[in-house]
Amino acid sequence: MPCDKLRITKKKLRGDDGYKTFSVRIKNDTVKRIDDLSAQTNRSRNELIGILLDFAIENCEIE
Repeated sequence: MPCDKLRITKKKLRGDDGYKTFSVRIKNDTVKRIDDLSAQTNRSRNELIGILLDFAIENCEIE
């Protein structure tokens, strides 16, 4: 059965996977500490930063 039309699905836009990419400036010492944790846990720097941020948000107190 021949196809009459070419079907093209819409491409997902960035961020549609529930994540957002952005830049952050942090101290060199902090990067080293994150990299050390990354090596110790076998997790990527990105994954580790996400874990640390989630923990900080859940455990912060505003005065």
